[in-house]
Amino acid sequence: MKRRALYVVLSVIVIGTAIALGVSIWRARQAEQSKEVARSAVVERGAMLVAVSASGSIEPKARVNLTFESPGRVAEVAVEVGDRVEAGDVLARLDTRQLALQVEQARAALALAESQLAQLRAGPRQEDVERAEANLRAAQAQVSAAAATRDQLADGPSAAQIAAAEAQVAAAMVQREMAQDKYDAIEKGGTERENANYELYVAKEAEKAAQAALDELLAGANADELRAAQANVLAATAQQDAAQAQLDLLLAGPTEQDLADAEAQVEQARVALELAELSMERAALHAPFAGVVSAVNVTAGEMTPTAWPPIVLLDAIASSFRIAVSVDEMDVARLSEGQVVQVVLDAFPDATISGAVESIAPIATLDGGVVNYDVVISLEPADVPIRADMTANATILVEELADVLRLPTWIVRVDPDTGQTYVHRQVGDDVERVDVTLGVRHEGIVQVLDGLAEGDRAVWVVEENALFD
Repeated sequence: MKRRALYVVLSVIVIGTAIALGVSIWRARQAEQSKEVARSAVVERGAMLVAVSASGSIEPKARVNLTFESPGRVAEVAVEVGDRVEAGDVLARLDTRQLALQVEQARAALALAESQLAQLRAGPRQEDVERAEANLRAAQAQVSAAAATRDQLADGPSAAQIAAAEAQVAAAMVQREMAQDKYDAIEKGGTERENANYELYVAKEAEKAAQAALDELLAGANADELRAAQANVLAATAQQDAAQAQLDLLLAGPTEQDLADAEAQVEQARVALELAELSMERAALHAPFAGVVSAVNVTAGEMTPTAWPPIVLLDAIASSFRIAVSVDEMDVARLSEGQVVQVVLDAFPDATISGAVESIAPIATLDGGVVNYDVVISLEPADVPIRADMTANATILVEELADVLRLPTWIVRVDPDTGQTYVHRQVGDDVERVDVTLGVRHEGIVQVLDGLAEGDRAVWVVEENALFD
């Protein structure tokens, strides 16, 4: 009996424990089921933002490759990668010794041209006039002498000229006879006889020359001599005309054309000097804007490179950054320049940077058959250390809708068969499916266009197809 009573007690304990455990499990399941339908949201009325989202990368407003216009040896490199520079700073410089000489040469040429122009404007100097007059008188004298010679040849010798020539012949004969007598008087040989013989030879030659001159004088000038004399007259006359023209030019002063030509030479020399000075100036690479040096591909002492730019400069000031994004053709129609943009960088997810739509490309780009438009977003100054090529997510605020019905996106579902969007609406203790028409969505909130009213409670039911989750 005692053993049977013990079994009964144990059985009661086991059954009680099982019943208690079952009740506990049932209550837990009821609580879990209640929790599954307890997550809900109420349809509210309020304002809502319309936005377009896009991603891109940070770009500087300017990225310039700085190169020397002419090859040369690099004398100085004044910057390193990462240096911040101001507009006009010298970044690198070539050896300018030869260029400096070219500048001095051009400057001297300009001074000479200006001096010549000044002389023209001042008129002839007295010493120049006197020199021209002297040249004219000399040329006139040459004409007179050449004409006299020509006339003399044409008219033949005068009686006085013939008498003088005959007298020369007679004198030469006397000299020859005297030399002959002296030679004949010396009987023996020796130095004295040799000297006498030489004197006789000289006297004979003098007589021959005097006789030839008389014969030529008596014969008169031939045609060749007359033509040569006339040519001398013409040449002397041409020199006289040139001297007269030079004097006339000096006395008349410069013409308008002379002044114009001299002024043109001055301008040409001035341009040559400016070009030389420009080459001198461009022998140095100057920063065109304030920025950051991103590459230095040159070293002092080497020749300028040809395969890559010596210096690369980024306009990387905080206020100069921008973002280039691609926007789908369905969204680009809602964009306009000046719209406010909120930007979040992957590198700084907790910071929001303000910006604005700067430009919208007028022509689309095709990417895998998808039509997109390039949109440039400018950024305002920010405290975060923005760097080029950082990934950025932009939200372009298109407009703000007032007094619209709103729901959180997580509670909206989609029918996998029909694509219809719907929610589960709580009606008393029951839950019913309600098809809804949705509008715009932004930051986890979606606009309800039809199907629900303000104050309706939508509940979340497990194992359904979420539209936005």
